[in-house]
Amino acid sequence: MRTTKGAARRQSKKRLFKRAKGFRGGRGNLTRTVKETLLRSGAFAFRDRRVRKREFRKLWIIRINAAVKQHGLRYSEFIHGLNKAEIKLDRKSLSEMAIHDAAGFKQVCDKVKETLAA
Repeated sequence: MRTTKGAARRQSKKRLFKRAKGFRGGRGNLTRTVKETLLRSGAFAFRDRRVRKREFRKLWIIRINAAVKQHGLRYSEFIHGLNKAEIKLDRKSLSEMAIHDAAGFKQVCDKVKETLAA
């Protein structure tokens, strides 16, 4: 009697199709295409977890720059002044502060201006 993969093959296919749920056409129905698509999607997911970090940093910098211009500074001057004044705030918290706590951000800007003037 010849042996077949039987239950093991069915389980492995089931796992694949479960991961490919929602894919269109053959990408969600055909075993070989599903495997290729999942490989590709995994590569994109890996890459884009890193890209997301870059995108957020760019967004925070744009927000900080816009807020700092209202106080008569440029982004590069502001960051230089922060380092000189030894204010240890990251770009994410500065961005949030610029949006939600305008008074606190103004104080930080004033402190930076004082440090740059000295």
